[in-house]
Amino acid sequence: MSAKTIRIGTRESQLAVWQASTVQQLLADLGYASELVCIKSEGDTDLKTPLYEIGVQGIFTRALDMALLNGEIDIAVHSMKDVPTVMAKGIVQAAVLPRANYGDILVKGPGYAEGDKAKMIATSSIRRRAQWLNRYPEDSIDNLRGNVNTRLRKVAESEWHGAIFAAAGLERIGLRPADAVSLDWMLPAPAQGAILVVCKENDDHCLATCGKLNDEVTAICTRVERDFLRALLGGCTTPISGLATMVDGNIEFVGNILSKDGREKVEVRRTAPMVEAGELGRVAAEEVLDNGGRAILDAMKTD
Repeated sequence: MSAKTIRIGTRESQLAVWQASTVQQLLADLGYASELVCIKSEGDTDLKTPLYEIGVQGIFTRALDMALLNGEIDIAVHSMKDVPTVMAKGIVQAAVLPRANYGDILVKGPGYAEGDKAKMIATSSIRRRAQWLNRYPEDSIDNLRGNVNTRLRKVAESEWHGAIFAAAGLERIGLRPADAVSLDWMLPAPAQGAILVVCKENDDHCLATCGKLNDEVTAICTRVERDFLRALLGGCTTPISGLATMVDGNIEFVGNILSKDGREKVEVRRTAPMVEAGELGRVAAEEVLDNGGRAILDAMKTD
């Protein structure tokens, strides 16, 4: 039993608090006392500008990083897909929890009808936008910002055919509609569905404590995905997707990059033994670059 109360930093949204509360309960199960500290992020204050126009790395994590480095909290809990592949100096990964559903789903809007052509779909994710337009080029995409609850309300009040959400986010807080459509063809964001716990690099107590919560398979798979993203110099303004799964002791990886309008797409598939996972993401990224990905990235830089 530890006498130190661990201060857990979290965003204020229902989903973020659920994630932090999950970590709090896991720590309690191990005999550690903790308390939640809610901090507002930049991504929660500007709910109009599309994320791909904001162009800021770590928009949902920076406020928590500052609180951590300033000693206001001891650990921070994030949706791992929101965390930049290069974390702030002095902050390190302490644990990755077992992964939940990594897929995307379509929440139907009032305008939804089977077989409709030229649909209006809502999302703020450039990755989802590009993949949707690649599959349905006749459709239009509208911007949708806000936390999960806000976005669900906006969908219900709209004339959209539907909006795209991460399945895990809605499932974790019991808000996934029964008629939501699983988008099995849509490749997720790197580390989607995983929860990350970070702390200061010199905090031996939190590193040791949170290390007991780490899920090795999820940590390895998300590292491959984030290595792929990092090697492509991607972030929330780049339509890059990646998924690594453990199958019979091997890591199976599929990743892609698309142009923003979805017209161009380069995909890679690779399998490697678990012991070679450290290079898998980087090697896959190099293959993408050599097969047309570099031209897509160059065009984005020009834009």
